[in-house]
Amino acid sequence: MFESLSDRLDKAFKALKGHGHITEINVAETLKDVRRALLDADVSYKISKQFTDRIKQKALGEKILTSVSPGQLMVKIIHDELASLMGGEMIDLNLKGNPSVILISGLQGSGKTTFCAKLANHLKTKKGKKPLLVAGDVYRPAAIEQLKVLGEQIDVEVYSEEDNKRPVKIAKRSVAYCRDHGYNVVIIDTAGRLAVDEVMMNEIAAIKETVNPHETLFVVDAMTGQDAVNTAKAFNDRLDFEGVVLTKLDGDTRGGAALTIKAVVDKPIKFVGVGEKVDAIDIFYPERMADRILGMGDIVSLVEKAQEQFDEEEAKNLQRKIAKNQFNFNDFLSQIKQIKKMGNVKDLMGMVPGMGKALKNVDIDDDAFKGVEAIIYSMTPDERAMPNILNGSRRKRIANGSGSTIQEVNKLIKQFADTRKMMKSMTSGGEKNMMRMMQNKMTGPRR
Repeated sequence: MFESLSDRLDKAFKALKGHGHITEINVAETLKDVRRALLDADVSYKISKQFTDRIKQKALGEKILTSVSPGQLMVKIIHDELASLMGGEMIDLNLKGNPSVILISGLQGSGKTTFCAKLANHLKTKKGKKPLLVAGDVYRPAAIEQLKVLGEQIDVEVYSEEDNKRPVKIAKRSVAYCRDHGYNVVIIDTAGRLAVDEVMMNEIAAIKETVNPHETLFVVDAMTGQDAVNTAKAFNDRLDFEGVVLTKLDGDTRGGAALTIKAVVDKPIKFVGVGEKVDAIDIFYPERMADRILGMGDIVSLVEKAQEQFDEEEAKNLQRKIAKNQFNFNDFLSQIKQIKKMGNVKDLMGMVPGMGKALKNVDIDDDAFKGVEAIIYSMTPDERAMPNILNGSRRKRIANGSGSTIQEVNKLIKQFADTRKMMKSMTSGGEKNMMRMMQNKMTGPRR
């Protein structure tokens, strides 16, 4: 995400390299490129100009420390202004009600129904809540069925009234049902339209007035750029929602919506969708997003994702096996599965400081471990448990069974053996060391 914007900003900073101090001339050159980068990212001219004017004012008023170059200082100023533009700080959901009522709004095709399931899964697995999903879209064909399928995937009940075409009544009854059946969060999906219209606005305004939600969230497709901002303003003028959800931020988005929606509607972005799966949802942190836009990585989010998959008891068992030199391909396969649960491999690597630019033109498959898994799955149970028995004939059979070459099989086995030796000498780090080494060393073999 934001690759084009990051590239343009990086080129803008080069105008200050080699200069010993900041002047109006070199600041003007840099900010001209910054403004163009923002306009290309579909940020409005008004906000782009306000943004660069603030940077100019701060840059010319700063004193340069001997240990900080003008380019570094400009990056710091732009980083802080980007974070401020996107909201400054993370704003969490209001879940103080019992039940907490969350109303979901947005245009058709923005990903509302999928987000409802993602949010329910997030609240269930991360917050320990017991959510109820409500099928309030009675117009779109198969909308109710879609929500039921998603609810079944995450084991969350879906409240629906298939024969009732009155969304306000459905929403009101769902809240009562939530109280009577021990749920503490109710998430109400609503109908969207292809464009903002009075009928839709009247209907969702009536739902809001009836259920009095603790949170009204506006879901918008980030790929629609400045149109997303304009739509958000129209909805906010009528609904006065509490927060924004940007979906499809993992796609080919220029980033204009993420950068400017807070400035236009004065409401925070609370979540971003980063994939199709039900767990592909991230809390929005403006400072972390500014880090990623400027190529600084996002190591905090990376660590958080790793901790979510970290099982303390399993780590202790793994540490004992490493100490006894018993770590095998079954254990290795288990760790691959944990890394894959963390999300898209290229996005994860992009969170490592400096890796975003290095990976810009590198094509990393969404399933980068596919070749490794194919080789391991082609081994017999004994071979996975006892890697030392993998002789020449066994390796040839594994290569044929996995569609790999004998060289690729040999490479994986050698890398595995080298890693196992290093892990044995680092047993105090246990699983965390192992996961780090796997990310750095064992993403092959690649064909």
